[in-house]
Amino acid sequence: MEPMPQTLPRLKCLVVDDLDENLLALSALLRRDDVEVLTARSGPEALELLLAHDVALAFLDVQMPEMDGFELAELIRGSERTRDVPLIFVTAGGRDPYRLFKGYESGAVDFLYKPIDPFILRNKAEVFFDLHRQKQMLREEIRERTEALRFNEMFMAVLSHDLRNPLSALLNSAHLLQMGSKEPMVQETGARMVATGRRMGRMIEDLLDITRARLAGGIPVAPVATDLGAIVERVVHEQRALHPSRCIDVQRNADLSGRWDPERLSQVASNLIGNALQHGTAGEPVLVRLDGSDRSAVTLAVENAGAIDPTILPHVFDPFRGVQREAKRGDGLGLGLYIVREIVEAHGGTVTAQSNVERRTTFTALLPRTARRSSAT
Repeated sequence: MEPMPQTLPRLKCLVVDDLDENLLALSALLRRDDVEVLTARSGPEALELLLAHDVALAFLDVQMPEMDGFELAELIRGSERTRDVPLIFVTAGGRDPYRLFKGYESGAVDFLYKPIDPFILRNKAEVFFDLHRQKQMLREEIRERTEALRFNEMFMAVLSHDLRNPLSALLNSAHLLQMGSKEPMVQETGARMVATGRRMGRMIEDLLDITRARLAGGIPVAPVATDLGAIVERVVHEQRALHPSRCIDVQRNADLSGRWDPERLSQVASNLIGNALQHGTAGEPVLVRLDGSDRSAVTLAVENAGAIDPTILPHVFDPFRGVQREAKRGDGLGLGLYIVREIVEAHGGTVTAQSNVERRTTFTALLPRTARRSSAT
């Protein structure tokens, strides 16, 4: 069964004239089932209606007492809310070039001359009604898609959060399985379960981070006095334990202290080094450089052998795009570099990727020594 089409509100058209007979005549020509005609007998009354209604088109009589059509048009164009309302001047005067110039300068899109031809009036109005209806449909589509996206992201956040408890139970059971038996097959099965559970845990945390970034306008950070060197050394120690056959070299220079979120910077270092180990050439070392020679910022650069395809390089920080590289899909969701960028930018810093003809790839994060405190939650 096909969904019923969305019913859009009636279009509204404004007619401004100081003579009742002219208001009645124009209203009769313009009124139809999907169009509501608003009428005003003066400039001030027209402005009140424009502030209260979303008007698709306005017809302004040029010759009115106190405030003529040109003066009214200038006021309409001067308001943020009404400046885009199409204006058509209605006049009983001749085609005076000066009046035409003044009218278009005031913001008119067209002129109608009395006596008005009903066919011309309706055709001109129809053009602007169609344009306004298209704008209404586009706004509604954007609103619906935005709501759908927000719902999907909230659903992902709830699902990711709720997966933590059963995953923890699975990991505990795997540990108990390893402790309760010395059988090689049981030990191997338990180890595989633990490794798989930890990988799933990283994926869940990545999904939670991307949801926080999109729903809250960024990943929250809580800066405290931190030594980036100590954080990176700890991450390197963990990565060496996970990849005993790989070489990770660390170069440190000058003062590496600042005010950052240590847990989040640990994520940055872990994701960048893990990315270099995963995509770098096997047997070639990964080089981690820490430079604190700048008094206002500290640089973290991670370099590995191997190049990134030039067509992919501009998109490496996009969510889910990392899987287009030579990654094994089982190793992650392609969110690691996106999360790196979000965390670095939450600290007020920048992160870039370079891949040169010498087949070397470097990711560089520049971190101000004093990060702003994020208000996202």
